[in-house]
Amino acid sequence: MTGPTAPAQQPRTPARTTTPKPSRSPAAATRAARARQPSLAQLRAFAAVAEHLHFREAAAALGMSQPALSGAVAALEETLGVQLLERTTRKVLLSPAGERMAARTRSVLHAVGELMEEAEAAQAPFTGVLRLGVIPTVAPYLLPTVLGLVHRRYPDLDLQVHEEQTASLLEGLGQGRLDLLLCAVPLGAPWVREIPLFDEDFVLVTPDGHPVAGRTDLPRSMLRELDLLLLDEGHCLRDQALDICREAGRTEGASVTTSAAGLSTLVQLVAGGMGVTLLPHTAVRVEAGRNQSLATAHFAAPAPARRIALAMREGAAREEEFRAFGDALRAALRSLPVRLALP
Repeated sequence: MTGPTAPAQQPRTPARTTTPKPSRSPAAATRAARARQPSLAQLRAFAAVAEHLHFREAAAALGMSQPALSGAVAALEETLGVQLLERTTRKVLLSPAGERMAARTRSVLHAVGELMEEAEAAQAPFTGVLRLGVIPTVAPYLLPTVLGLVHRRYPDLDLQVHEEQTASLLEGLGQGRLDLLLCAVPLGAPWVREIPLFDEDFVLVTPDGHPVAGRTDLPRSMLRELDLLLLDEGHCLRDQALDICREAGRTEGASVTTSAAGLSTLVQLVAGGMGVTLLPHTAVRVEAGRNQSLATAHFAAPAPARRIALAMREGAAREEEFRAFGDALRAALRSLPVRLALP
């Protein structure tokens, strides 16, 4: 008696091996993505068809052949993977997707047009925006000349003025918030390039009837014992005045009253008999010239002075323009009581 026959074993199907596709490099992926991006010519063709809803009229508006226009729109549809138009023998209609894409296409072409206009404006000097930072002890006395110059010679220049203390101006220049500074130098920043404008003397402002009022040969040594009024901390003019006092031999312990945030307040304190102060020569007429309670005294040569300059970032794209502006501004300042600096 024989036992049950074992079922025949089915032959095994060999396992299928799949060769992994090599992954594309980032550069190849970028090239592929760029290859699928629509061209401006394709967008202009579609925008024209969307406007005219007629291939012949759209082609005539763009100055191209009708087959070339049709090919550009078809290529755009293939690139986007979306049907933009419904073509019939009698007319052309926008598909629902085409309606949305037409509005977006117009926005893109408008933005490209603005980009080209901006580029053309950038090629022309003294056009566009110029963000000028000015220190408070310069702004009221030089801005009328600056604004007059811009109005007369550079009517297409959009000048925006920011009045701030030196530290804030330098920060804004370094961050790109400001393009150009009008301030006292040196600034002590190695990445800044200065365009000298002029040097101006400091004048001592006193109450009327003060023992030194009206003198034109005042020695610096007189600063050692006078009751000197200065601006608040942060103003470069305060630091300059203190440097002058140290050079004159004024001791660190000598009394210095700091109670004014601006030059106008400072001279009012002088008029009230609280002390004397140092003003840059360009500020004297505005701040003290019409006050009968004030007098001035001038130092013997060489008088203490400060230098005013334009300052820009090293390697500024508009350096040539800024230097030309500095030359024009220097010439416009000839009427002020200053000594023009060599460019």
